[in-house]
Amino acid sequence: MGEMIRLNNVNKYFGDLHVLKNVSLTVNEGEKLVIIGPSGSGKSTTVRCMNFLEQPTDGEVYICKEQMTSKNSRRIIRDNISMVFQQFNLYPHLTVLRNLTLAPMKLHHKSREEAEETAYHYLDVVGLRDKAMAYPAALSGGQQQRIAIARALCVGSKIILFDEPTSALDPETIQEVLDVMVKLAKENITMVIVTHEMGFARQVADRMIFMEDGRVIEEGTPEHFFTHPDSPRVSQFLGKIIR
Repeated sequence: MGEMIRLNNVNKYFGDLHVLKNVSLTVNEGEKLVIIGPSGSGKSTTVRCMNFLEQPTDGEVYICKEQMTSKNSRRIIRDNISMVFQQFNLYPHLTVLRNLTLAPMKLHHKSREEAEETAYHYLDVVGLRDKAMAYPAALSGGQQQRIAIARALCVGSKIILFDEPTSALDPETIQEVLDVMVKLAKENITMVIVTHEMGFARQVADRMIFMEDGRVIEEGTPEHFFTHPDSPRVSQFLGKIIR
């Protein structure tokens, strides 16, 4: 199984604030890595360093064994990585179908016919084929996030990063997004997911990482985390978050 992502001793400063402290991790092909931890622990920054939305202050990021630099990062990301954000980041002036076909046509030079065929396929996957001609404002938050996931799939990325994809949703629509992600987790897509949804984490993760204060404190299987974590801090965190 090939290595898809590697972070070597990544540090990130925002001014004087030391947000990531020597973070090292690897993610293998097809692996589902879930990152958990309290707010402000560096989870989102870690994921954003994987696609150079945040450029590390120092340390190295490798994607598909190629080291990311400011010069080559756009090409590497275009060829390998998509991201699903907390906010859905859909283009409000474009229909759902246009949101899904824009990148495949512009960045990957697909024909309109091919891009639309792929778009309808992934609209079926997320259960929203009937919304192809709708505009984002006409959709619920959960539907918009499912469209954002379909958009990530349409460019054929090997890696999808999810940064708290359900945190902006109301409780009734969270499950519909998680259900789509559970379905995706059965595919051979490499997924890195920052989430507070522990039932979901337990269901889909191959491996979990707990972060606090910019450091990886513990990693292991969901079984390890939920039955006998090593760190009292992890036990305390899970005790508070699991009702």
